Amino acid sequence: MSHVGVPRGTVRKRRSLALLTAGVLTIPALAGCSSDSEETSRAVPQDIAPAARDRVADGSTVNWAVDAMPTTLNAFQADADTATTKITGALLPTLFPMDAAGHPKLNPDYLESAKIIEREPKQVVLYKLNQQAVWSDGREIGAPDFVAQWRALSGKDSAFWTARNAGYERIEKIERGSDDLQVRVTFAKPYADWRSLFSPLYPKEITGSPDTFNDGARTALKNTAGPFHLKGVDKAKGTVTLVRSPRWWGEKAKLDSLVFRVVAPKDRTKALADGTVHVTDIDAATANRIALALRDGSNGQPLTHGPGADLTPAAALRSWALAHGSDEKQAEIAQAAREANRKAVVAYGAEQKALRGYAVRKSLEPAYTQLALNGESGPLADDRVRRAVARALDRQELAETVLKPLGLPAKPLGSHLALAGQPGYKDGSGALGDQNTKEAQALLADAGWTQGGAAEKPKDTKAGSEAEKKDAEKEGEEKKAGTAEKSEKADADEKKTDKTEAEEKAEEKADKDTDADKDADKADRAAAGSDESAASRAEGLYIVGQDDKPGAGPARSAATHVLAPSRDAAAQSIALLRQAGAVSGDSAAAKVTAQDKQPGGAAGAYAPVGTAAPAPASVKGPLGKDGKTLTLRFVLPAGPGSQSLRGVGDRIAAMLEKIGIGTEITKVPDESYFKDHIASGDYDLALYSWPATAYPATDGRPIYAKPEPATDGSLLVEQNYTRVGTDHIDQLFDQAVAELDEKASRELMKQADARIWAAAGSIPLFQRPQLVAVDKKLSNVGAFGFAAPRYQDIGFTDRQAAGSPADRKK
Repeated sequence: MSHVGVPRGTVRKRRSLALLTAGVLTIPALAGCSSDSEETSRAVPQDIAPAARDRVADGSTVNWAVDAMPTTLNAFQADADTATTKITGALLPTLFPMDAAGHPKLNPDYLESAKIIEREPKQVVLYKLNQQAVWSDGREIGAPDFVAQWRALSGKDSAFWTARNAGYERIEKIERGSDDLQVRVTFAKPYADWRSLFSPLYPKEITGSPDTFNDGARTALKNTAGPFHLKGVDKAKGTVTLVRSPRWWGEKAKLDSLVFRVVAPKDRTKALADGTVHVTDIDAATANRIALALRDGSNGQPLTHGPGADLTPAAALRSWALAHGSDEKQAEIAQAAREANRKAVVAYGAEQKALRGYAVRKSLEPAYTQLALNGESGPLADDRVRRAVARALDRQELAETVLKPLGLPAKPLGSHLALAGQPGYKDGSGALGDQNTKEAQALLADAGWTQGGAAEKPKDTKAGSEAEKKDAEKEGEEKKAGTAEKSEKADADEKKTDKTEAEEKAEEKADKDTDADKDADKADRAAAGSDESAASRAEGLYIVGQDDKPGAGPARSAATHVLAPSRDAAAQSIALLRQAGAVSGDSAAAKVTAQDKQPGGAAGAYAPVGTAAPAPASVKGPLGKDGKTLTLRFVLPAGPGSQSLRGVGDRIAAMLEKIGIGTEITKVPDESYFKDHIASGDYDLALYSWPATAYPATDGRPIYAKPEPATDGSLLVEQNYTRVGTDHIDQLFDQAVAELDEKASRELMKQADARIWAAAGSIPLFQRPQLVAVDKKLSNVGAFGFAAPRYQDIGFTDRQAAGSPADRKK
């Protein structure tokens, strides 16, 4: 959804979920639920200091900060990350990059045209290539490159180590057209998102065999076809250097070279001040320092912030007195402290002066943050409890918490499958309902969670219930006690003295989580009073694919326990299905199927407006049932850049407390947040982000697909880490991806989105902020929003500024 991830529309691989330790792109305008028309929402414009090419100087070098060295330059491998995406974007063909509205747009540098020329009996797409398009070795880009990439990514040969690459498996054959500049692709099954394929396009020398595909493009790309060429990768220095390509047939790159340099997020303020980077993503704290530097540079007054700024006159006088007092030991300590403070003030002032050379470009990142509700087991396996959580949230308040302090539009996101400004965006949240405390309490009461329920003794339930299991276990133990008492005593003694391996691992993990909690608390206290509510770059870094890759972790439980709703809840469930159909414009969806009437009800049922709330109007303390309190484990990242994300988590916890849901907030290390908790299902509530996509029918399905049971009793979840899905949602995705009429496909996606809202497995909150510090004299670079960068247009508008400020210090 820290938040880091590969933009969905760029690489057709498993969408990257990223723990974004930072923060988004377009803001939806909430519209009436009764409207069936597509919303005319606007994206927040990009902020890149645009300039015509004739105003941009030729020459110079730009240093661009990245989080880490790319582990591979093959964008179709599982360990590809954001650095991979940035670098390959300047080196390889992207046939349909996203434009400023998040829509795929034909790239004339590589294509003269590309369109469907036949629909029956099979879909056929004809690509007409730019006749000047060549690889850096002089060979024409052509059908052999398309064929090699299709065979590598089709999934038919397991020797190719690829991530999931949907769409290629639908291709039946690829042929040369009437000449070498035409490529004819025939599909075995219709594929609406055909524009997503062959981007980036690799030369056949890379994709032609498993050996070259798996290892040939990890640290080098000998053959490229972009405005830049790869000069070298220096792991010791942490740099990837690109130089202007002499073979490029398009508009010549303005820069001589482009260097991607590894700079950790915590070191970026210093890197800017030292002049080692020209362009870098930043957090709200660094953006604030740049704003203060620009303000202070114009008023000529002493700094009122930084080291020693909070020193009161009384404290200053006491420090002077101690430094000049008769107690030599105290004087020595005080003098050393005063000298250290003086040096800190001087260094801070120098940094602020240097930061005046930068501007903060801001927009909304093409990604959104969501609240995930794990529906595999526990209280959230009951859809009534999930809907109660959703109805308790004031999403407008949460959006304002992150976006308003940054001066960005603060409106909650209304879709799982499109962002505001994209074609097909429509607010589908009406399928679930707005924030309503009374209806949330009514849902909890109907699910059996009441005041005093925690003090009640567990009631016997139907066969297979926990009570019967406990009774059976107890009876079995009593029988064993009569026949093997001595053996049991020996086993008990052994258990008292020796811990099992599982217990030791559990204790070790608990210790790590406790340490992470302490570190996070320190970071939160340090951030308090300054910009705690502002979105940081980390608020968006767990964007699926820039930290540890999804692992095949174990499910939380081999069995899924679902609480069956009462007859009233079943009726509410049917009502919600009808409303979802009305919101999505799906007349068929408004009909109630036999499947929807099965025990358990339909995902997304809710208490309609006007339903009397059986729960008290105000709730004091957590609710309970069968002797257990209603408490959910809320897992959050503990990193120093995630204060904003944790601030959102604290607000959500307070909102849930109002309806009687307790939360147990657990802060875990950033490096384990996704792999050990989100992907493995070790959470009840979590915050993470997904990147935007121009192809929701392809990219959205694995995220919202209904989990399937595996042979070992666990769940196969693909990328659906909430473990919540329905057959109907899957069917709508399948229909949309095979529908070649774009308008009809978008309508199917709106219907799917309404059903996803109704299931209440994930609640979109807001789109993440995008803050980029850029040398003030650089143009055509900054906060790009949806659009892909045009690397050949980036450069300095002042010829004398070429290379500054990053070359100011060596």
